[in-house]
Amino acid sequence: MEISLKESDFLESFDLLWSKDLDKYKKNKLNLFVLKINSNEFDYDLLIDMLLDPVIDYSISRQVKERYKNRPATLSKKAREKFVEYARNNGELGELLLFCFLETHLGAPKILTKLELKTSTSHYVNGADGVHFLKLPDGNYQLIFGESKTYQDIDGAIRDAFKSIYNFKNGINDKGNQKSGIQYEKSLISDNLFKEAFSDEERDFLESLIYPTKNRNFDVDDAFGIFIGFQIDVSDEEKGMPTADFRKLVKSRVDDEVSKCLTSIQQKIVDNKLQGHNFYIYVLPFTDINSKRKKIMEAITK
Repeated sequence: MEISLKESDFLESFDLLWSKDLDKYKKNKLNLFVLKINSNEFDYDLLIDMLLDPVIDYSISRQVKERYKNRPATLSKKAREKFVEYARNNGELGELLLFCFLETHLGAPKILTKLELKTSTSHYVNGADGVHFLKLPDGNYQLIFGESKTYQDIDGAIRDAFKSIYNFKNGINDKGNQKSGIQYEKSLISDNLFKEAFSDEERDFLESLIYPTKNRNFDVDDAFGIFIGFQIDVSDEEKGMPTADFRKLVKSRVDDEVSKCLTSIQQKIVDNKLQGHNFYIYVLPFTDINSKRKKIMEAITK
C-alpha cells in the first residue's frame, strides 16, 4: 500500500526544531515543528496552500478518488463539501494536521480517517481521529490510532489528549449505551474496508493487521499518534524586531515551552497505564490560535 501524500509538499510549510525520545527505550518520540516565518509572522498562507491537496486524501475514500480521478475539480469540490459538513467541531484542523504528519513525516499510510468512519455509522462517537499502519524495521507492524487536541494551553491539550486515549483504550465514553474502544474500532475498520479501492491482496493484508490469522508471520501492536496545537503569545514590540532576531526569539520560546512538558508527558503515559504502547507526538505552536484556526478552515473549504 502506498502513502497517499508521498508527493505532498506539506512538510515544506515547517521547520523541524527537534525530535526527542521521551524514554530510555526510544518508544516514545516528540517532534516539535514550527511554521515557516515570513516578515515576523507564521506563514499561515503557505500552510493553507499545502493543505489543499491533503484535504482530498483525508476526506475522500480511495474508492471515490478512483471514480473521479479524471475529474479533479469535481473531486476537490466533493472533498471540501464533505470536510466542511464534518468540520463544525473545533478539533478538525488538528485531525487533518495529524493525518498529514503521520503520512509524510512518519511514513505511516492511512487505513481510514475519522471522517470516513464517523459518517458511516451513527454509533461512531468516541473513536480515534484516524487509523494508520507503520511497518517496523524488524518486519512487524503497528496500528496507529490518532488523537488531536488544539488548545490555547499546551498543558490542557496534553492532559486531555491522554485522557481521551485512556478512555478510548478502555471503552469509556459519555454515551453509556454506545460501543467504543479499540476492539470496536477495529470492527468498524474491517466493516468499512470494502468502501476503499483496495485490491484483494491489500484488503487481506489490512484484515490481517486487524485480526490475527494462522498464516500471519508478523506481530502487530497498537500505538498512538498525537497532535498537539497550542498558542504562543508575541507582543507588538517583538513583532518589530529584525527578522533574524524574531525567528531566534520565537524558536527559543517554543523550545522552552515544549521542553518543560517532556517529563509530564512521560508521566501521563505511566499514570494512564499506557506504557506498553508507542507514541508518536507532533507539536505545533500557533499565534492567536482561535482566529488562525478559523482562517485556515475557511480557506481550505471555500
